[in-house]
Amino acid sequence: MSVEDILARLIAFPTVVGTPNGAIVDWIGDYCRSAGAEVTVLPGPEGDRSNLFVTIGPRERRGYAFSGHMDVVPAGEPEWSSDPFVLRREGDRRYGRGTTDMKGFLACALAALPGLAAIKLRQPVHLAFSYDEEAGCRGVPHLLAALPGLCEKPLGAIIGEPSRMQPVLAHKGKSAARLEVIGRSGHSSRPDLGLNAIQAMAGVITYAVDYGQSLCVGPLDGNFEPPYSSLQVGVIAGGQSVNIIPDRCTADIEARAVPGVSPSSLLEPVKARLFALRDSGFEVAWQELSSYPALALVNGSELAATLMQLTGQEPLTAVSFGTEAGLYQQAGIDAVICGPGEIGRAHRPNEYIEIGELAACRQMIENLGVRLAA
Repeated sequence: MSVEDILARLIAFPTVVGTPNGAIVDWIGDYCRSAGAEVTVLPGPEGDRSNLFVTIGPRERRGYAFSGHMDVVPAGEPEWSSDPFVLRREGDRRYGRGTTDMKGFLACALAALPGLAAIKLRQPVHLAFSYDEEAGCRGVPHLLAALPGLCEKPLGAIIGEPSRMQPVLAHKGKSAARLEVIGRSGHSSRPDLGLNAIQAMAGVITYAVDYGQSLCVGPLDGNFEPPYSSLQVGVIAGGQSVNIIPDRCTADIEARAVPGVSPSSLLEPVKARLFALRDSGFEVAWQELSSYPALALVNGSELAATLMQLTGQEPLTAVSFGTEAGLYQQAGIDAVICGPGEIGRAHRPNEYIEIGELAACRQMIENLGVRLAA
């Protein structure tokens, strides 16, 4: 099958983050088995979605892993010009949800698989496809935990997030949490008899905003924009009616940390401020939504040099968006970002990828295979 044909099949699976993915896992697994690959399905604890691990070549030797996620963000925006889950061809562009982020990369890896099988690799190529990356990299930790039983530790992992096929060496880490305040409802004419959860949360949010602004003083890393860690409140919900004292309020916050700073540690002062509300009679709760570490690959590393040779492009020092790469590095596997497409097209209506980008990505994968067969 051509890259385009595979991409069309992948786009047709509406694998929105947080939903079952059995159909796409089954299709990819069958395709890979038909190419002569070893396939392992790794069900996640949710019970209705799985990671997928595929190997071409000898598992007992060290090779390279191409890593990507099968989930996509929702596509409910009215600005779509066509069905987001049907690949649309227009000139050199191919439109659909996930074309850039990141089923285009998956299609390239799958299209290259039969050729990799035919050249009898001396070192293996692995495909590590995860679920729920868009919810904060929830699937890949389970895959990484199983990895020692699946293969020898890879020499490196290439995470195919959209980077215009330019190797990227670093990204920020992220931690997100949901805060909940539970007060006591009542008639708004007697605020003295209730506990206003929104107003209590407002104090926590005000503190979080002020604290987040203080992070701009450092630690600093000039490779990033902005060059400092950050914190923001992204969602708030609570209340029923203006004349009812709100008894419940939730807020979602996130921290993004430069390498060397733990993203979860940035949230600790906010957590302490939330729990201090118990002294005023409120109940509170803290739920971690997601967390992954920063990536920091040394520019002179063997993996960085390999990707520079395979792509013909100098590495980009850093990007501010996050990926699964930091989790691979945390697991002791060097990781780099390199994939087709451009991040500015992702998570938007009429997402697209260009035919030339797909061709360049497939060529990169095939070139690595030639090296591993030499």
